[in-house]
Amino acid sequence: MASDSYPSHEGRKKKKKMSDGCVKSKDKEADVLKVQVDIEELTASGHIALKQGDCEEAISCFKKAFKASIELKETRVQQACAFNLGAAYVEVGKALKGLDILKRAQPGERGERVADLQFNLAVAHETLANHSQAAGHYLQAAQLYRSQGDGASEGDTCMKMSHCHLLLKDWTQAAQSFQRAGESYRMAGRLDSAATAYKEAGSHMLQSDDFTMDDIITVLTDCLELSDNIKDPELLGKVYNDLGLSFSQLKLFQEAAGCYERALPLASTRPSMLAVVLQNLGAVHNTLSQYRQALDYHHQAASLHGSLGSRRAQGRCFSNLAFALSQLGEHEEAAENYLHALQAFKDTDDYKGQWQTCECLGEARFKLRDLERATLYYKQALGLLSKCKDSSSSIQERLVNKLSEALQHRLSLITPGKPQRCLGPRLHTQNRKAVLNGHRAKTEPQVSGAGSAEVSTGAPGKEEEAPGPDGEQAHTVTMGEASDSQSPVTGSLTEQPGYLTVLPGANRNLNNHFEQPDPHYQNQDPSNHPVLTQQSEHLYEGIKPRTTQTNSETPLSESSEVSPTAASDNEETIPLLKKRKSQICTVM
Repeated sequence: MASDSYPSHEGRKKKKKMSDGCVKSKDKEADVLKVQVDIEELTASGHIALKQGDCEEAISCFKKAFKASIELKETRVQQACAFNLGAAYVEVGKALKGLDILKRAQPGERGERVADLQFNLAVAHETLANHSQAAGHYLQAAQLYRSQGDGASEGDTCMKMSHCHLLLKDWTQAAQSFQRAGESYRMAGRLDSAATAYKEAGSHMLQSDDFTMDDIITVLTDCLELSDNIKDPELLGKVYNDLGLSFSQLKLFQEAAGCYERALPLASTRPSMLAVVLQNLGAVHNTLSQYRQALDYHHQAASLHGSLGSRRAQGRCFSNLAFALSQLGEHEEAAENYLHALQAFKDTDDYKGQWQTCECLGEARFKLRDLERATLYYKQALGLLSKCKDSSSSIQERLVNKLSEALQHRLSLITPGKPQRCLGPRLHTQNRKAVLNGHRAKTEPQVSGAGSAEVSTGAPGKEEEAPGPDGEQAHTVTMGEASDSQSPVTGSLTEQPGYLTVLPGANRNLNNHFEQPDPHYQNQDPSNHPVLTQQSEHLYEGIKPRTTQTNSETPLSESSEVSPTAASDNEETIPLLKKRKSQICTVM
């Protein structure tokens, strides 16, 4: 009976096995919970380390979390940990390793696409210079952000995508991405960012042939309307200046002048930017034939560029000033300022600027009926043109025609019967006897070189200095006392170059040693690449818009500066700035 009250031996054994299984199951659940807690703590520590800028500590935490997630054998947890670790590697510049780990975080074919994951994959590809693949991932991320109603993230992603298209030189896609970014920012209430994005869109629409003038004007007008929301005065001044350049290329010069005038007070605290705005404002007044109003802007811009050591920009300002003076009939003063410009272009080894200025000097001297020096400058222009790789035959033909015209006028004005002789070994004379009115006389010497001069008989001449073709001083001789032997050409045959005779205050910056100005406002070479126009979380580069020739003598600038009296030249651009920002998963 007693035995019946106790379980059998087999029953006791089975019950013991069941109790052991429950203990093991509870232990396993406890281990899983402990691993999950560890992963969450490590992930949180990694986020804190990232915010503090300690990327190595962040990677260490995320790596431990990723290894722990493998033990759990839970796909979603593993993907989240791989996402964080890959993003951290991309953040520190180890894009290849980060990309490999990020691929483990990708869902299957039917899995849910994560916007942040696509963004991080794009950043990794962009770091590895796979710009086409990066643009594709950015596009997926932008679409996912839009579906989530996250307009701000969509705008940020579109800005990054635009940068990739710029590097691929796809101006149309870049402009469309900038425009989409502007729309997204506008919907999200970030109106200052929207204005900047629209400004970039308009600028790059000018690079493409796929947009109408109305399309571009609409975008630029949207930018102008939203620009009041930009609180940073420096950024606002930059936006107005860039809008002025875009309107100038559309030949809407009144609108351009309005933008430059808005930018002027905003640039007053930054001399480099102020110099650019003054230069552009002077150039647009030249184009509007408001020469008297332009003079003061040219003077101020030349002075500021000189004080900043930007000799090439200073040369352009002198050239613009000289053009305005020539249009006002002040040809002597115009020639003097062209000499300033010529010296500045010599200091910077700008052969294109030199030949353009020499051509203008030739025209100025021709108008002053100083035909000898006009021919001299046309010869110099031809010589300098040969040093430019991008010179065209039409330019050479134009210079040759001007030189021929000057020579013909010079020969037609020589008084018959007056003997001509040359001075010094620099002239190659060809003596031949001619009978004029029953008297033998020498013909005019053949001119070869910049040091030639006509000398008439009479009192001994006086030696002066005149600029030679290479910028050195060439000797020449003025007329003596006998006034009847002078050529009918008005104006002095010789004069000192303007950069030697002007007031010291105006000439103090004409030297060969100068500091480089702020590169953000220098002209940049589009072949080297685009310019940053905004500094935010997305550092991207803009492409210099093509210049639409508006005036054969005073074209506007291709970048933030205005080019000289002739066609604009290409300059060096700013190096590409990149800032890799990756998204971190905060939800387990």
